[in-house]
Amino acid sequence: MIEHDTTLAGIARSLVASGKGILAVDESTATCNKRFAKLGIAQTEEMRRSYRDLLLSAPGLAGFISGAILYDETLRQSTADGTPFVSVMESAGMLPGIKVDTGTVPLTGGSSEKITEGLDGLPARVAEYRRLGARFAKWRAVVTLGDGLPTQQCLEANAHALARYARLCQDGGLVPIVEPEVLMDGAHLLAECERVTEETLQRVFAALRLYGVALDAMILKPSMVIAGTDAAAQADGDEVARATVACLRRTVPAAVAGIAFLSGGQGDVRATEHLDAMNRLPVAKPWPLTFSYGRALQEPALEHWCGATDHVAEAQRRLVQRARCNAAAACGAYTPAMETEAVIDATYRDAFEPPAEAAFETPLFNERSLFRAV
Repeated sequence: MIEHDTTLAGIARSLVASGKGILAVDESTATCNKRFAKLGIAQTEEMRRSYRDLLLSAPGLAGFISGAILYDETLRQSTADGTPFVSVMESAGMLPGIKVDTGTVPLTGGSSEKITEGLDGLPARVAEYRRLGARFAKWRAVVTLGDGLPTQQCLEANAHALARYARLCQDGGLVPIVEPEVLMDGAHLLAECERVTEETLQRVFAALRLYGVALDAMILKPSMVIAGTDAAAQADGDEVARATVACLRRTVPAAVAGIAFLSGGQGDVRATEHLDAMNRLPVAKPWPLTFSYGRALQEPALEHWCGATDHVAEAQRRLVQRARCNAAAACGAYTPAMETEAVIDATYRDAFEPPAEAAFETPLFNERSLFRAV
């Protein structure tokens, strides 16, 4: 079992350790059932348990994954032999996390914008989840681009909800992952996404400052700066990387423990390529840039498994292969050849070598002295 620094700041550092990322397995029961239905998998608790068992017990996964975000149901489930999933993860050296928001509702009557709920009763849930073994948490807010959107009301309301959640988690002993997702849906171009992402992050960090959140004991989970799915022109990987990193350098304090991107509906290989391109950029990045992917990690495994017990081993291999590619990308060491290379030994972990550091200029945003430390 890997020994982790048990302070909040230490746990945050462990989650973004070099060459590792976070697996998101926090789909709600409804979302999981929809994915099962598309593949003809029975939508039962036992099938959901079996699938999560496949993911969390995959041999060699911990070589590339530092922790996994779980759903309430998953945190309470066990393997077929009765071993709690939390114990399986801890034995492998992966940290258990938990989604604590309760989903989104319309911001106002008739509004297409959303506000995330779940603050009511959150301190009690945090205490219970910590007793069950969780060491970090996640809360997702969504921002929609469109005609006149997002509104200032939406940005402000979600920023304050994220900050209140983060402070309550830290007070209760969990590291918060702060996830303000700017949705890919729409016809917006790269520049518009960059503008909205920058404004969103500015609001979020102003609220985090207001609520006294310790930045060295939290992780930011942003979306990448990317054109909308229906945009007339799609940016290439280098353009996405430059726009995303530039936006982060203008808005994210250097004190933040790390940045773990969401995939946001990008294809699995595309999400890997974009992360790799960001880590290869020859500019100062004061925080680790890694991944916290759900579908972009799970999909190859789920599509192969399809509920068949004799497909488990190959599905696990596909999951570990995808994790390995992203772990390399988190070091700027991914190559397309990795997509077809076998992970020869399930316990094997590549020693990825990040690009050589240059004498970069001072980071654009450093506010360490403005925030409390844990």
